[in-house]
Amino acid sequence: MGHAALETLQGFLVGLDARMKRAHKRGRVAHYIPQLASVDVHQFGISVCLASGERLSAGDAATPFSIQSISKVFSLAIALGRHGDRLWKRVGKEPSNYTFNSVIELEQEGGKPRNPFVNAGALVTTDAMLDAPDAGCGLDELMDFVRTAAGDDRISIDEQVAASEYRTAYRNFSLAYFLRSCGNLHMECERLLQIYCRQCAITMNCEQLASAGRFLAGFDSAAHLLNPAQARSINALMLLAGHYDGSGDFAYSVGFPGKSGVGGGILAVVPGHASIAVWSPGLNAFGNSLLGTRALQELSEFTGWSVF
Repeated sequence: MGHAALETLQGFLVGLDARMKRAHKRGRVAHYIPQLASVDVHQFGISVCLASGERLSAGDAATPFSIQSISKVFSLAIALGRHGDRLWKRVGKEPSNYTFNSVIELEQEGGKPRNPFVNAGALVTTDAMLDAPDAGCGLDELMDFVRTAAGDDRISIDEQVAASEYRTAYRNFSLAYFLRSCGNLHMECERLLQIYCRQCAITMNCEQLASAGRFLAGFDSAAHLLNPAQARSINALMLLAGHYDGSGDFAYSVGFPGKSGVGGGILAVVPGHASIAVWSPGLNAFGNSLLGTRALQELSEFTGWSVF
């Protein structure tokens, strides 16, 4: 991308930030997680990493936030790299017909979650990530992966958020115990939930998150983290299921593979072109960032980057 085009895109991002900051409808923060309930809903940030190496940002792009379910992308990458296609014997590759934390669907399908991004599927993926003699007993490998992907050793876990989530993780405990009863979890449920809640409490800002998504965009700077076929698999799953019940709407209006988190972040990927992170803590009815989704739709329309 030439200098003039970079300036044009940067100008668009600055204008986008101004429009998002003026928006009246901002959604609701994730009130059911105590540590997220007090986050200021008026914040907005966006960062775009380009294939050429440039990174353009606007708004509160340097403000850290809890990435929550976006972390499922990174644990999936490690599990897929470790187990390959054997992983799909334990978790499916289809969109879900129910909410992200449904027990009904899990029971109907005999303890095999529909995909790695519903909560039951993420529990299986985290279990698989840790299911190796050299995996250790915590999140060291995942943190190393995320820090390497982002090129930033400062990324950390917010232990207060993790503790807050663990104290209120009743539905996730029920999913874990059901998975365990079906033989689809190997770790003890309490230990797995402790790790899973800490995984969701990884804290990043938009600039770090956009950088961390480069390996999914196929950039040479991060391509060593996962082979191209596995990266394509993750992108396909993000397009199908990265926004839960709102995945179809997101694919239709934005046209990028993406993964949301209830902290208000979205990681979006345009293979070969860009890795994008956007954050606004107010959520829509699907549990995805309301203004983040709107901003990505405007960016898609401006750049013509839709994969369709």
